[in-house]
Amino acid sequence: MRAAILPGALGGVFPGGVPGVIPGAEASEGFTLHDLTPALLVGSLVLLVSVAAVRLSLKSGLPSLLIYLGIGLAIGEAGPFIAIRFDSNELTQVLGYAALILILGEGGLSTRWDGIRRSVGPAAVLSTVGVIVSVAVVALAARFVLHHDWNTALLIGAILSSTDAAAVFSVLRRVPLPRRITGMLEAESGFNDAPVVILVTALAVRSANPAEAEGWITLALKAVAELGAGAAIGLAIGWAGGQFMRRTASGSSGLFSIGVVALTVLAYAAAASVHASGFLACYLAALVLGNLKLPHGPAVLGLSTALGWLAQIGLFVLLGLLASPSRMGAQVLPAIVIGLVLLLVARPLSVLVSASPFGLGWRDQAFLSWAGLRGAVPVVLATVPLTVGARNVDWIFELVFVLVVIFTLVQAPTLPWVAQRLGIVEDYRSLDLAVEATPLEELRAELMQVTVGPASRLHGVEVFELRLPEGANVTLVVRGGKGFVPENNTVIRRGDQLLVVSTAEVKALAEKRVRSVSQHGRLAGWRDQGTRPGGRNPRTARLRDVGARLRAAAGARPEVSDGKK
Repeated sequence: MRAAILPGALGGVFPGGVPGVIPGAEASEGFTLHDLTPALLVGSLVLLVSVAAVRLSLKSGLPSLLIYLGIGLAIGEAGPFIAIRFDSNELTQVLGYAALILILGEGGLSTRWDGIRRSVGPAAVLSTVGVIVSVAVVALAARFVLHHDWNTALLIGAILSSTDAAAVFSVLRRVPLPRRITGMLEAESGFNDAPVVILVTALAVRSANPAEAEGWITLALKAVAELGAGAAIGLAIGWAGGQFMRRTASGSSGLFSIGVVALTVLAYAAAASVHASGFLACYLAALVLGNLKLPHGPAVLGLSTALGWLAQIGLFVLLGLLASPSRMGAQVLPAIVIGLVLLLVARPLSVLVSASPFGLGWRDQAFLSWAGLRGAVPVVLATVPLTVGARNVDWIFELVFVLVVIFTLVQAPTLPWVAQRLGIVEDYRSLDLAVEATPLEELRAELMQVTVGPASRLHGVEVFELRLPEGANVTLVVRGGKGFVPENNTVIRRGDQLLVVSTAEVKALAEKRVRSVSQHGRLAGWRDQGTRPGGRNPRTARLRDVGARLRAAAGARPEVSDGKK
């Protein structure tokens, strides 16, 4: 059975004719309760398939974006089972920008300043000067090889100049790259969206109204002003918002996390409302917030990561829906030509010009050149010319879509091999684990926090006396607000917080052991061995009597043999 998802069903909610889900029915006015069930059915199934696709992505080495784009194509106008006719460029741009805000926010919150500090300079140059170099080279190829006019050629170059580090990291999760490389890619991905959006918008407006276009010098000055104002607003909101959240931190990690994420969205909105760079403000605000050591750090990172994944899934599926497979065939050859120029000339030249003054070696530059994957941002930006009324550029979306798919298939699987061949793989790998955001089942590890209460008999017990099962250990003790790694003879005190790490197999045994010691003291476990029905354990009684005499000899308060102090 083929389900038709007809245009106009969401018109009452989103002006412009957003498609609704109405199996076997004619188009209706507005989105009703009758439409909700099939919409939720399709949406939840897409999310479940997308979640399952992450494991396939890890095993295959392909970025998950390709799978999500494929899902969008599969349920789009040419889908074999579900046909969703979706052609709203305006809505795609709006939702795409909203998704990019969440993705940039997650990127900033999860980026450690110590890791990118030395890379900020070259990344900033690569995101500005490098973008200009890349645009110029691609524009020359589009003008003289594909014979487009200059403004269209520049527009193609600008749309394709933004890289997607998220796609790179999805491939390189298991490849231990040096921090100078990952820091550069992280910083570039956060910085380059803002100038590219400004450039694409300006070129699209120029294409739509050539007579009213502003001069290049005026555009350059406006771009500098927008970037500067966006950076100032983002830094200010990040710092001030962090201080506000610290002073008003609630006991609920969930509410606190929502507040932090809201600050990153506020930074975008505040900057965009004064015609500054909202994307740069969002990323910098998130970067500041992520490095202020705010309370509930793991919860904040967990929420932002979940929202980032949701934004990526929704964005790529939406882009797959918008794409028209019937129009892609004509763009395959132009996409290959432009992609080869971008990969082999434009990207290496932009890296060379931007990174050489900072002393990066040729091996690092070669890898950065090959790692310049294109992802969601270029495809979203390809909708901008259509929304501003640019003429004769409706084919650009399919060109960019085909280019992203083809060259992701070429570059992504080979990135680990390229890193190995260039000799830039480290002999070790360190990773900051966010407990609430990391799939610990991949490590087959479990974490348990133990708080020693006022009446707990853990007080006075040494760590080795816990006799935890093999595969479990106390790795951290927090006492008086300060943490330290315990020794075997470290004495546990009331009010301590213990972090116990164990394998998944012995987690239940470790928890049972800690609970037993908390209730019965250091000799817990001996009680149940040889206990007679209705009687006392004679072995335990003898041991406790010996212990009582030893403590009495040492001046300690004796324990009564019946277990009461």
